[in-house]
Amino acid sequence: MELAGGITRRGFLKTSAAAAGAAALGDLRMAHGAAAGELGEVKIGLVGCGGRGTGALLDALGAATKVIYPQLGYHTEDVAQGATVEKKDIKVAALADLFEDRLSACKRQIEKLGIQVPANRCFTGFDACEQLLALAEVNYVILATPPHFRPEQLRAAVGAGKHVFMEKPAAVDVAGVKTVIAAGQAAKDKGLGIGAGTQRRHMKSYQETIRRIRDGAIGEPVYAQCYWNGGQIWVVPRQPGWSDIEWQLRNWNYFTWLSGDHYVEQHVHNLDIMNWVLGSHPVRAVSAIGGRQVRTSENHGHIFDHFAVEFEYPGGVRMFSQARQINGCQNLVQEAVVGVRGTTNCRDFIAPREGPRWRFREQDPNPYRQEHENLIASIRVGRPINEAQTIAEATMTGILGREAAYSGKALDWDAAMRSTTRLGPEKLQFGDYPIPPVAMPGTYAFS
Repeated sequence: MELAGGITRRGFLKTSAAAAGAAALGDLRMAHGAAAGELGEVKIGLVGCGGRGTGALLDALGAATKVIYPQLGYHTEDVAQGATVEKKDIKVAALADLFEDRLSACKRQIEKLGIQVPANRCFTGFDACEQLLALAEVNYVILATPPHFRPEQLRAAVGAGKHVFMEKPAAVDVAGVKTVIAAGQAAKDKGLGIGAGTQRRHMKSYQETIRRIRDGAIGEPVYAQCYWNGGQIWVVPRQPGWSDIEWQLRNWNYFTWLSGDHYVEQHVHNLDIMNWVLGSHPVRAVSAIGGRQVRTSENHGHIFDHFAVEFEYPGGVRMFSQARQINGCQNLVQEAVVGVRGTTNCRDFIAPREGPRWRFREQDPNPYRQEHENLIASIRVGRPINEAQTIAEATMTGILGREAAYSGKALDWDAAMRSTTRLGPEKLQFGDYPIPPVAMPGTYAFS
């Protein structure tokens, strides 16, 4: 199949892969300009001390810079393939969270490991992130607040000259996606690293399989599919004395303005793999359905509990996506691509129509630690990873599908990117903020 200008779908994939730089083995976007060894001691500032934030902190603490992995795209003139970089100390310099109880819980957990953070380096309140970023000694910031906050916090961290690891997704609305893209460019200009919580990109199994796909192991892709169908995740019931805003912040998964809905917040992993394999983001959401059938209590906010979306990618490739959070159903979390000459699960298996099958049989290291290993290593050799664009596009793919399902209408990428809507209250402060109505397809309108 040809695109405009006579470019074949295969040619598009190869061209887009090359343009991404290091795309064949990880699609990790590199920034140039930082001097090798500039990072020195890694001094972590954690923003968002909940379960994921504390987990990311522990992963980073375990990420002693060891091997410079060839899949990061380093060349022999930078460092010999497989060479090691001198290990530097990694320590926790500061903690920040809106809520004192969550910060204290994190602090207690790391104190069990002998890690002490002075009280004057622990910040709470709506300006906690700002106070942490003002510390000159912090050079590696982990952003693990609810997704609503990540775009502006990323922008501020880059503005403060910090390397950043941020959890996924990158935003909850189009305005946030644009902020992340702009912050990514600013980070490149400054030679700063940005890692995202899309740990599959740091798994050798995915890297090797997708390299083979790009080399033509299954021929031109014609159809793809991905799923995150699982059970209900944690819920925080409202407690006496909590305002609307406090409860929603503590129960953030269930409010679109905070999480993006589970289609964006959780399914972004699979959508990111689809973009990686197909070498682009989709051009439109062709059709979508979704609803709120089982999780209907107030504790579940106003998000949907199931989605199904069909996307179109450049060259006419269709990708079917499904996401569900309902207990008692069949669970399925995977990706797959069908090509003209075979099929693959994108992770560790390729089945050509002719010839022997291939399997990845090595053991992947802990990917949650590996993403920090790779980010820190890339900074130290002066070629910092910058995943802002890829996580922004994966997040936007989720937003496109969500809005198509909410409205029940097809939606083009370019049209969606013109949205200026910002989700959430105009000013963040504790107080009243009624739960928005559940989106009703046929009457809900994306703007």
